[in-house]
Amino acid sequence: MFTEAIEKILTDLCTPAQVRAVENGEGANALWRALEEGGFLELLTPQAADGAGLALADLLPILLAFGRHALPLPAAQSIAARALLRDCPQAPPAGMLTLSGTAWRDAYGSLCVPRLSFGLLADFALVNFSGELFLLDCTLARRKPTGVHGSQCATLYWPAETLGISVGSNGEEVGVFNAAIHAAAIAGAMERVLDMTLDYCNDRVQFGKAIGKFQAVQHQLSVMAEQVAASRIAAELAFAGDQPVPALIPTAIAKARTSMAVSPVAATAHALFGAIGVTEELDLQLFTRRLHEWRISEGSETYWNGVVGLAMLAQPGATASAFVRDVIPFA
Repeated sequence: MFTEAIEKILTDLCTPAQVRAVENGEGANALWRALEEGGFLELLTPQAADGAGLALADLLPILLAFGRHALPLPAAQSIAARALLRDCPQAPPAGMLTLSGTAWRDAYGSLCVPRLSFGLLADFALVNFSGELFLLDCTLARRKPTGVHGSQCATLYWPAETLGISVGSNGEEVGVFNAAIHAAAIAGAMERVLDMTLDYCNDRVQFGKAIGKFQAVQHQLSVMAEQVAASRIAAELAFAGDQPVPALIPTAIAKARTSMAVSPVAATAHALFGAIGVTEELDLQLFTRRLHEWRISEGSETYWNGVVGLAMLAQPGATASAFVRDVIPFA
């Protein structure tokens, strides 16, 4: 029910034209109001607190939809923030919330949060700092854009006097949840990229027939489809289980696998589209740019493969199959 309702909102209000408008600095108030007023930011909030009380597995299709539509707003992060603030006595603030699992003090004592997702748009950031949870007002921070075309990421700096006090001791969960969100977004966006590429290959005619009929193109499409399917399965892994937030190792596997798929999927799509694929007018670049950005958000496959590897090395007597059975809830 929630997925269908959100899909309709995204189809009506999150068009490629609207995504481009947000990238160019225009607001997306209508889209944000539709999500906020519809109660969709409270999907993980318990029913006792007037939320939907969804399980993580029920949230996944919605996050995939966000990726398929290249949603240019931190709706997924705002949903997760409410779950992460479950032990905080204060109600989450109104407005756009984003997440970061990494922060440090710079030489001037300011708190630096690098490459904060939607850092140019967010009103508040829920940040992990040395294992503690901090809810920070983004209007008090200095925002430094990444300089990447169309990106809403930014590095933010908060003066020491604006930090306040910790609102929880579950700071380590922030990076894990944010990684799971990006894994789902990657999987959803790659599904859209595959659909666009299939449509183009069926429509584009060369030497008297659609290029999708050529065996070499079919081979590239089949490999691309394998990567997309594997990413969808990996994202499902991160959102399995009955915990309020995704588990570390399943999320590490999911983020590593989806990030690994970004380069071959994006490269194949652009190769099959040819020169037109990189043009501003074509919607493909709206998704492939995000795929590359999301690949490194909260750590690329190199980082998360290391997390999985260290966890396995900590069980020296376990085989790979036994390790997988232990960490995957439904194995």
